[in-house]
Amino acid sequence: MANRALIVIDVQQDYFGGPLEIQYPPHEESLPRIAEAIDTAAEAGLPVAVIQHSMGEGAPVFDPGSPGFRLHPEVERRDRDSWKRIIKQHGSVFAGTDLAEWLRENDIDAITLIGYMTNNCVLASAVEAEGLGFSVEVLSDATGAVNLANEAGAVDAKTLHTALLTLLNSNWAAVGTTASWIASAPMGELLPKSDLGTSAITGLQHAS
Repeated sequence: MANRALIVIDVQQDYFGGPLEIQYPPHEESLPRIAEAIDTAAEAGLPVAVIQHSMGEGAPVFDPGSPGFRLHPEVERRDRDSWKRIIKQHGSVFAGTDLAEWLRENDIDAITLIGYMTNNCVLASAVEAEGLGFSVEVLSDATGAVNLANEAGAVDAKTLHTALLTLLNSNWAAVGTTASWIASAPMGELLPKSDLGTSAITGLQHAS
């Protein structure tokens, strides 16, 4: 049994248009799952932390004075006084914030990550949580990735999202759907997680 909190990461307007628009799963699909998770947390009395990313005044994205910085209306209209609100400047929700302290003050030992992006803040937050002693869940259909290309190579959003969730589930986080999480969250049961050895053996079998 776990005392968990829902962590809503950067569901901001800049992810719904422009160069950072979420590509997979498309935000038309992930946003309703995010809303369902928030509603479930409210019904179950789970603590909720809502994070927004800031790159500073005048930045091309996540400028605190711009419309793109704002939370999506589907999140904003669900706002509750009990929410922990955090503005961060780094990928991880823990870096430079008091989130870990807030979780410990509320006797939370597990966190569920939803929001954007799988390939940045979700990944960084899940990995840092290990060293802080928190169990992690990531909801596969309530997160999302973008297409990436640079000097190291190119990868489409679906491949990137799938690969990173497979990686996380092999070590750092239990990965499941929003529906599976909704079934387990009120009872305090964590989603099932694989491990590196099992994932490697299954990977060899799959490759052959």
